[in-house]
Amino acid sequence: MSVTNGRVSFWWSQVGQPAPRPALPGSMDADVCIVGGGFTGLWTAYYLKQTAPDARIVVLEQRFAGFGASGRNGGWCTNSITGSRERYADSHGRDAAIRFQRAMNDTVDEVIRVAGAEGIDAGIVKGGELTIARTPAQLARLRDWYDSESEWPVTDIEFLAADAARERVAVNGVLGATWHPHCARVHPARLVRGLADAVERLGVLLYEDTRVEEIVAGEARTPRGVVRAPAIVRATEGFTADLRGEHRTWLPMNSSMIATEPIPADLWDAIGWRGGEVLGDEAHVYMYAQRTADDRIAFGGRGVPYRYGSRVDQDGVTQARTVENLTALLRDFFPAATDVLIAHAWAGVLGVPRDWTATVGFDRATGLGWAGGYVGTGVATTNLAGRTLADLILDRDTELTGLPWVGRRVRRWEPEPLRWLAVQAIYAAYRTADRQEQDGRSSTAPVARLADLISGR
Repeated sequence: MSVTNGRVSFWWSQVGQPAPRPALPGSMDADVCIVGGGFTGLWTAYYLKQTAPDARIVVLEQRFAGFGASGRNGGWCTNSITGSRERYADSHGRDAAIRFQRAMNDTVDEVIRVAGAEGIDAGIVKGGELTIARTPAQLARLRDWYDSESEWPVTDIEFLAADAARERVAVNGVLGATWHPHCARVHPARLVRGLADAVERLGVLLYEDTRVEEIVAGEARTPRGVVRAPAIVRATEGFTADLRGEHRTWLPMNSSMIATEPIPADLWDAIGWRGGEVLGDEAHVYMYAQRTADDRIAFGGRGVPYRYGSRVDQDGVTQARTVENLTALLRDFFPAATDVLIAHAWAGVLGVPRDWTATVGFDRATGLGWAGGYVGTGVATTNLAGRTLADLILDRDTELTGLPWVGRRVRRWEPEPLRWLAVQAIYAAYRTADRQEQDGRSSTAPVARLADLISGR
């Protein structure tokens, strides 16, 4: 049986791509124009309409709502602060970092609440996040991370010895794990499709097949017309580089996934994974996975991390060698599933700022807002961004608008070929470090620390 490659994602193939919505019919005026019909744009529209139901809100999407990372991700709705809590403790103080973490914890529950309120069946299970170690060096990093997390009051993290980790998920060679409760497994395409339907019910005008070429103060310019609005939000994440003037703002990083055929019950008895946990590891080129609602394993990791010139794909096709590498890793993790066929492979892009730290903001002088740079943590963080943007646009002074990520700006990425060379070098170093650690090195390989320094993390 051949593997389906691309077609946006397994998630969209499973639910079926939605019937096309109309394109922008021509130039028009709005109160708020949102560029990008993924989670960031849709959550922003949703909360704006909740607070200001009479506002005329237009969302412009170049393909269809959820075409980008929102419909292709690993389905982790987790409480991670992109860029690390410690970064904000250094810049804004410990109390501000705690407030941010508490807001992210609450955001996981907010996504679940809205899905229930809007009747969105996204297969949500709040089973927490399990991070495993499979080499001595990974275990040392995991213990250090656990110790660091335990110093904060809102992380609720637990350390699991090897036997306890295997009782949750029987990963081959696991040496230890951490678990925290602030994470939910979701079916991302069902969630984004349901959210798009919800904002339309509220009266948001959602136009698809409408590519925005440029955003300037007061205007979103497309080949189909110009949307004029006093507030315009850039919510384009990994596709930001396609906008005029934004080529070096965020780097579009590629991530790839595979999904198995449904796994029989007797094999699940051997694997376990009954609690709905999402699964990650402490490798430098890390993996991420979930047990899906229909009993598959969806398993992801890095393939070719970056395409020269910030090029992005159009339909989710990933490289054959990436499919082979992910398949081999999945079977190494779960020998019981060695004979289970791979049904689907796909890829998507996520937005990476130069300091690998997400940001949200609104410039009242120009009326331009933005959010993104989630580096793979966007399923939950987009919700916090949407609520925050709604408050900023409506000039509301709230707890969210005072969080330390609001208004952050970072320097742009280097021009080509420096950008491409740097990313290739970084991931070559991480792969080398993983090999050295798999060969028995007991501490983090120095080449990985050098890659961290170059990357700006």
